[in-house]
Amino acid sequence: MDFTRGIQNFGKNISTGFTPFASRTQQFVREQLGQVEDKVSAPPAPGASDGPSDGPTDVASSSASSDTITPTSAATATAIPDTTPSAPDASSTYAATATATVTATATAVASATTASTRRLAELLNETGLLFMIRRRLTETKTQLPPDYIELEKRVDALRQVHQQLLAVTSQYANESYDYPPNIRESFIDLSRTITEKVQLLSAANTAAEAQNILTKPGTKAAPKTFAHAIGRASLSSAHVLDSSEPLATALEKYALASEQVGDARLQQDAQIQSRFNAAFTTTLNTNIMFAQKARKNVENSRLSLDAAKSRTKPGVGMSFPGLGGARQDVHDEEHLTDEQRVEVETAEDEFIGCTEEAVGVMKNVLDTPEPLRNLADLVQAQLEFHKKAFEIYSELAPLIESLQVEQEV
Repeated sequence: MDFTRGIQNFGKNISTGFTPFASRTQQFVREQLGQVEDKVSAPPAPGASDGPSDGPTDVASSSASSDTITPTSAATATAIPDTTPSAPDASSTYAATATATVTATATAVASATTASTRRLAELLNETGLLFMIRRRLTETKTQLPPDYIELEKRVDALRQVHQQLLAVTSQYANESYDYPPNIRESFIDLSRTITEKVQLLSAANTAAEAQNILTKPGTKAAPKTFAHAIGRASLSSAHVLDSSEPLATALEKYALASEQVGDARLQQDAQIQSRFNAAFTTTLNTNIMFAQKARKNVENSRLSLDAAKSRTKPGVGMSFPGLGGARQDVHDEEHLTDEQRVEVETAEDEFIGCTEEAVGVMKNVLDTPEPLRNLADLVQAQLEFHKKAFEIYSELAPLIESLQVEQEV
């Protein structure tokens, strides 16, 4: 309540602060208009004339000319009145224009300032109202037991563990995860397969033979692991050399060992996919998902209970200053009707039942040793692969060293 009043007072202070600013702006404009009018209405200085003086010579000329005017001309000049219109006063026109412009500007500034102040105050009042609504909803929301909240946190953490590990171990399903250049070799294998199909189709004599050629699987592509790739490169290099050279013999032995290591790696990948990835995925999509559904049921039942409680109170369950319909802060069961009491009790029973069920499901998810068993399978698969690779390379190393000694001798 204090926060809301502070917001409302802040809006009022802003409105109060802007109003004197608008008044001072209008007063300043009035003063400027008064100064312009004073300058325009001021009398001319003494000795000023409408036109420039030509000096004594012009005066004399004028006197001489006046002496030579005939009576007829004088009479004519006297009889004809002067109908020439006087020139408009430029100062008066400028003053009127300036007055209108300044007046319009001042009016616009004052109107914009007043409207902005009013709108700002309205926004601040609306913000305070929304804050009050949210706070009231928080106060009337049924609280969950602390043990239940702790179980929710643990289940969320376990779910995050499954997702993070699967994001990495899913790479074991990709045969070439340790050999990126396999894309180029894949294109080469595809081209070779297409060439073989075309050659066989050209030799076919009947439609049945062509159908068999199309449905028959092509030559199996070599595995795309790094160990297999280095084995193929070693074997190809050995064939380039003379078979009697020690290096050619060593390359052939190394190619055979690399192929064995690559096969062991493929076996490791298969075990990890079947024992770890599949098990973790099943746990994530079954047990943890069941826990998520149970928690969702708890949330829905809590909302139903809160709605049932709010319908038993006067007004709409909330009270705001100046809006009427004050809500009773203390729930008085004596004023409940039988229908209202049954509705609240039914909602409470459903909420308690859903909470107990969710607690049981979450405990089962957290207490099961399945994640540890799956992790042990992952480690065992990796251990078997590295152990097999160690044995293969342990047998290969002495053979290559002996070939090196023979060549040195």
